[in-house]
Amino acid sequence: MELLLDDIDTFCTKTVLVIGDVMLDRYMYGEVSRISSEAPVPVVNIKNEHVSLGGAANTANNIAALGGTAILIGTAGNDATKDILFAQLEKQNLRTDSIVIDTARKTTEKTRVVGNDQQITRIDVENKDPVSHDIEKKVNLPLAS
Repeated sequence: MELLLDDIDTFCTKTVLVIGDVMLDRYMYGEVSRISSEAPVPVVNIKNEHVSLGGAANTANNIAALGGTAILIGTAGNDATKDILFAQLEKQNLRTDSIVIDTARKTTEKTRVVGNDQQITRIDVENKDPVSHDIEKKVNLPLAS
């Protein structure tokens, strides 16, 4: 345990490269009081929602929370979700300059709908296809320096 605490104490001197799926997590909370007339699914009346960093962005945020420096490399679309994601990254003092904008893709977003304190569904907006060769070269560019 003491060794682990020593490692945490020296973590503030570390720089960690985080490469991965940069995404936004959205949580929508509400109440269920009826079943839809269109399909046998609950109708959730949303009362509040919040967003947080997901995937590799969450990992980078955790590194920063421990006092380390995170360099985050990944891709995002050129859309409203990217704007929210970048605002969250900047709010946590995380750099966005190594995130490559890919206009052919949407920024990955995972939305969890919670009704009456139980997750009802998760909605994923993501592209699982490989990035183009040009985008791959841009993603690899910071690694070359």
